[in-house]
Amino acid sequence: MKTLLHIDASAQKWSGLAAPQDSANIPRHTSISKAVAASFVSSWLEKRPKDKVIHRDVGLNPPGFINQDWIASVFTPEADRTKEQQSLVALSDTLIDELSQADIIVISTSMYNYGMPAALKAWFDQVVRINKTFTFDLDRGDFPLEPIMSGKKLVLITSAGEFGFGQGGIREQMNHLGPHIRTLSHYLGVEEFHEINAEYQEFADERHRDSIKRAFLKTQELTAKLANCL
Repeated sequence: MKTLLHIDASAQKWSGLAAPQDSANIPRHTSISKAVAASFVSSWLEKRPKDKVIHRDVGLNPPGFINQDWIASVFTPEADRTKEQQSLVALSDTLIDELSQADIIVISTSMYNYGMPAALKAWFDQVVRINKTFTFDLDRGDFPLEPIMSGKKLVLITSAGEFGFGQGGIREQMNHLGPHIRTLSHYLGVEEFHEINAEYQEFADERHRDSIKRAFLKTQELTAKLANCL
């Protein structure tokens, strides 16, 4: 049995009780990225019904932002932490425990202002943590950070109002979502990264419908590929 960690980050809800099969099944003003992620997880469980799924919607229940007291707490040895400090890092400990269990991570997120939602950034800030997910050693020279976890796969599912954010696209230089998450994923122990994108949402035309259709098709192809590799 393997474990899939499913993180949703859009501020919008996905109201569907079942995974959608195409764009016609996505109600207006609900999250496209969550709908595509639901399709991915549903397809995964069809192929691997005994696998465990941990689901956390940080878009609807965002983690708290880190602050000075939180930073002081994580740099205090566990045995020396006060009860208040233990309380401050309790959520972080829980999120890191969920991450540590995961063999595959699925993150769904919309693009906000060309980057990730604040709630998703807050999740990353809670889990990318010294002596928990990475170590720091100046003896390593100019690259002192090294991940503790390894062997994980990450599937990033995104939605965007505009288009052309991929390699060679007309907005490639404006994309601060996928590249940022790819960089951070190294410190989650990710060694294999995949991305599924739905674009053109603000145009609401045939290109948008085709983009969603391709995203759903890719979930089927990717689950078939990855489910057989674990």
